[in-house]
Amino acid sequence: MGWGMLAAVMLVSAAVLWRLGLPRLLWTTAGTALLLGGAGYAMQGRPMLGASPAKPVEDKVDIAPDILALRGKMFSSYTSDSAYQMAADAMIRVGDPGKAVKVTLGGIDRNPRSVQLWTELGSVLVTHDGGSVSPSALFAFRHAMQLSPQHPGPPFFLGLGYAQGGQLQQARFWWARALALTPKTLSYRADIAERLALLDQVIAMARQQQQAQQ
Repeated sequence: MGWGMLAAVMLVSAAVLWRLGLPRLLWTTAGTALLLGGAGYAMQGRPMLGASPAKPVEDKVDIAPDILALRGKMFSSYTSDSAYQMAADAMIRVGDPGKAVKVTLGGIDRNPRSVQLWTELGSVLVTHDGGSVSPSALFAFRHAMQLSPQHPGPPFFLGLGYAQGGQLQQARFWWARALALTPKTLSYRADIAERLALLDQVIAMARQQQQAQQ
């Protein structure tokens, strides 16, 4: 396997991750398997890479517009619950996930049975906890599922949280669950199916990369 092929694989992976709607700050974690494969190849080859100073990571997180659009299809965008979501989004964008959590908890205090806000709490906790599904985030997502077991929103965004943390198999399980829960008559079913197919491509490329190294 040459450097050209390795570069092509990484470029394709970046494009797929972008299309999945992952925040740009978290692409590297979602592509962990590919990066490890590339590191293994670099150790065996002659990369001739020069040193470069480390760059600080920006605290601000861009929320993918297509993910926001999909969220709007799954949940109502014209309710008081959505107003709390938009406020939490604003806090995330300016790099203050702690306030995003507080805003969402304020909405839950007003409406404790809101599937929309419990799902949002799980999502903002993923960001707050460094892009991983922490026990508190998992609790929020599972509570949303208990409130509405047939709603595809909570499992989809739980899967997105796992994808952000690089746990692609876990992400696939929950996205497949979300797809199964989505009636064929709903317009956003195609959006979920497309992301699941793209995720399968990433998983397949990671598997091929690992096999090539072995």
